[in-house]
Amino acid sequence: MESLYEKVKFVEGENFVTIEDTGLLTGEELQSLAGEFVKDPKYDGMRNRTILVPSTFQEETVIYIKDLGFKHHDEVYFVRCELDELAPIDTERSPFEMISLRDGEEGVFKETWRRAMEGSLNAPQSLNMDEQMKSVKKELGQGYEDTCLTAYENGTPIGVVMPHIEPGTKDEGRIFYFGLVPEERGKNKSAALYKEGLHLLKNSFHATYSVGATSVHNKPMLKVFEKCGCAVTERVGIYKYSK
Repeated sequence: MESLYEKVKFVEGENFVTIEDTGLLTGEELQSLAGEFVKDPKYDGMRNRTILVPSTFQEETVIYIKDLGFKHHDEVYFVRCELDELAPIDTERSPFEMISLRDGEEGVFKETWRRAMEGSLNAPQSLNMDEQMKSVKKELGQGYEDTCLTAYENGTPIGVVMPHIEPGTKDEGRIFYFGLVPEERGKNKSAALYKEGLHLLKNSFHATYSVGATSVHNKPMLKVFEKCGCAVTERVGIYKYSK
């Protein structure tokens, strides 16, 4: 079983563990992996156990996973953006100012992040805000302060952008979370702000490409990806384990 574990990626945070990159497994391998994941004593105390299942797998594999106790939580699209193909932006004329935790207050960031998640079209989060922050610190380590950015416009917090290099890689950029507070949505700000996040990945984090994901139900975010030149790479089911 160790060899199957080595074929996939485990993302561990505060009270959760997620298995990603299962697309190269066979159906039988994914079934075996899911079965061992459920029985593994290492994760007995973990409240949230999740496995990602690409749409390429046969229905019999999905049924097997459900029979183990996994429930369908959401469907997401993964996208990829080649950062050397980004259109240039004039950051000096940008209406947004990014303040990291090195220069700003964690309380302001957490409250802005909490509000940015209100009314989200993605499936609801299973962690509270304190657990979310602990997960960021655990996943990203010491550099988390540079990732946690509050976006300001005219001195007012309007959203959060959280760029980082995916742990275990040298140049895969990701945005841990991106969102605007409710009153700032629908004002044609999302794509411009997300594009600034991509430029930060390229110029400050030295990523060569970016991987993103959002629910198939989140049409506004899918439009943001499209406007920023991100291409859909796969559709993946999210399955959460519940005893």
